Amino acid sequence: MTEPNVSYGDQRVAMAGEILCTEVGSTVHGIATGSDDLDLMAIYIEPREWVYGVIPETNDPNANPGMPHFISRTKPEGQRSGPGDVDMVAYSLRKFLRLAIKGHPTVLLPLFAPEDKVLRAHRLGRELREMRTAFLSQDAVERFLGYMREQHLRMMGGGKQNRVPNRPELIEKYGFDVKFAAHALRLAMQGWEVASTGYLSLPMQNDDRQVVLSVKRGEISRDAVSAMIAALELRILELLAAGKCQLPVHPYLPVINKWSMEAHESRWFHGRRS
Repeated sequence: MTEPNVSYGDQRVAMAGEILCTEVGSTVHGIATGSDDLDLMAIYIEPREWVYGVIPETNDPNANPGMPHFISRTKPEGQRSGPGDVDMVAYSLRKFLRLAIKGHPTVLLPLFAPEDKVLRAHRLGRELREMRTAFLSQDAVERFLGYMREQHLRMMGGGKQNRVPNRPELIEKYGFDVKFAAHALRLAMQGWEVASTGYLSLPMQNDDRQVVLSVKRGEISRDAVSAMIAALELRILELLAAGKCQLPVHPYLPVINKWSMEAHESRWFHGRRS
């Protein structure tokens, strides 16, 4: 693996407490092309003193228990990643769970990633993956819709362009940013799958995957992609409005909370033996 040029947080703590590490991003969706980088996400349990105490026991001057995650990137901050680059984020378990119960689409990926995309899994990581469907709810569906709308807006030339990579070469070649289009359509398709089946397939179902890949290759016009996204959004909203979504309105927090407490105590008091 290429050595990162920039990193934040305490790598020693993240690696020592790691319970799960998987691929995320295009590779786990099954829509990677030759222009994609490799994205990884890890989950770790913080040291007990970081949770109960006020000062972390670390020799890393950059460590910050108020920002409980570790980030490493091959490219320096502000530069776009490309083929061969590796971007990794490691979340503390508590931060990961808070994002997952909200249905954050990217954060859900380690729970549903296929086995061949799981790089490392401690017993607690496997238990977390076995609880995957407990995180799916109508809240998650709404979160998929929210991210889809923002990507759709950016695809159409609006949105918060200053916060995302600038890809003028795609606009020059295709007339619009096909990566935003592919992301928006993927989110719409996955939002529909979650809402209608209560599950998230990774990689994507083959028919959906092929359409998204066609969008990434610029083979479908912007207006046609936009119409597909709008149609899927309408189907999702109609399903929710009709009360036909089988998912609960909110995730079942007591089960997740109980497991979280047990997982932390297991790691703190039994270490790697658990």
